[in-house]
Amino acid sequence: MLRHVHATRYVTPLREGGSLPGLVEGDDDGLYVVKFRAAGQGVKALIAEIVVGELARTLGLAVPEIVLVEIPAELGRTEPDPEINELVTASAGLNVGLDFLPGALDYTPAQAGLIAPELASAIVWLDALTTNVDRSARNPNLLLWHGAPWLIDHGAALYHQHAAIDLPARARDPFVLIAQHVLLPRASELAMVDGDLAAMITPARVEAILALIPPSFLAASGRPGVAEYGDYLLTRAAAPRPFLATAVDAREHDGA
Repeated sequence: MLRHVHATRYVTPLREGGSLPGLVEGDDDGLYVVKFRAAGQGVKALIAEIVVGELARTLGLAVPEIVLVEIPAELGRTEPDPEINELVTASAGLNVGLDFLPGALDYTPAQAGLIAPELASAIVWLDALTTNVDRSARNPNLLLWHGAPWLIDHGAALYHQHAAIDLPARARDPFVLIAQHVLLPRASELAMVDGDLAAMITPARVEAILALIPPSFLAASGRPGVAEYGDYLLTRAAAPRPFLATAVDAREHDGA
């Protein structure tokens, strides 16, 4: 179960990306990077944050704690920026927050040598599985904290949920955008990590992750329910995995 936190103070906007997340203080005195339900992609982005973040954790990758943040309607009303005021006020209710990592640094491609090929391969594998379009050199969505890479911002993943009427029917689609992945040149062990990672995507684990999605998110998403997400992910993770072949081909094509 994800922890519930009640927001007590809106601290500052974080203007990276288009969703305008904000740094928010909770009633537990913690600081959280909150993704707001009224932002561009709505609750579907919040569903992706939960599902992909917890899948990453299942694979042993470092992800900040994900919490559900209750935003009171009055929280944004003291914010002088009308855009932020409107966004926070319209997001009253449950939202998704990630634990703020103080002192973390943004990853840049120049720091690629800090990430071992096996770890880079695992991250690329996850992003290919979940069709994450947002881990490019322009926007890596990786933080370096205490010498290790931490994965953040998965709202753009599972992008088929925004258009596909039958999500499981898209499960075998290749993911050609993996060619833009910032860590693809380091991911020389894709074939080696594939079997172990796929074995961790079990029906029980996927079901447990999907159970973390608040019913209000599903109701607002317009999707039929969690079963389609489960079928999509389990089919995608089952052999053969076209997304893996796409990633390997992209790496070979670039001469990595």
